[in-house]
Amino acid sequence: MRRSTMVALVGVDGSGKSTQARALARRLTSAGVPAVYLENAGGRPLWNRLAQAVGRRDGVHLFGRRCYPLLEATVRWLALARAVAVTRLTGRVGVMDRWTWCQYVIMRARGDRGVRLVRAAYAVFPKPDLVCFLAVTPELARQRVLTRGIDTEELAHLTALDAGYRALAGFADFTVIDGDADPTTVAAALDRAVTPVTTRR
Repeated sequence: MRRSTMVALVGVDGSGKSTQARALARRLTSAGVPAVYLENAGGRPLWNRLAQAVGRRDGVHLFGRRCYPLLEATVRWLALARAVAVTRLTGRVGVMDRWTWCQYVIMRARGDRGVRLVRAAYAVFPKPDLVCFLAVTPELARQRVLTRGIDTEELAHLTALDAGYRALAGFADFTVIDGDADPTTVAAALDRAVTPVTTRR
């Protein structure tokens, strides 16, 4: 089995993780470094649409404060498992738009129970070769979310998420990218960050 290489983009909702991860995977492949974008969404837009279809406010209201975090964590566990398998079996660079820390941070920001259980379940996953934190001001992140039109975010929640990431024990090991910059500048910064990882493969 080939050595796997994983790059994870993390940050608050609206920081540009998914957009930049997709584009990064395309640029790497075009440059001769086979890469694949691997989504790690928790399914919130889907759960919210399902909830509204049956007359509930959102996914949390539908599944309950206890069950919803476990559902979300399970969906993301499966996405992480798929990502690790794909990169190990194909030898491609995996570019993912979240990693384990994202689930811990969001659960703590919401005041969910079960963080220790989720940590134990996620302990099977290796640390990515590179973790890039897209640092964006909560105000701009909220505006981006609203413009996207898929869901909404409260400013206080985004602020709590940002603080949660920065409080992580391993945050000092993250490569911080200015997510407030224009997309081209962010992409260039990501390219510079990922080059040492991909050249030593």
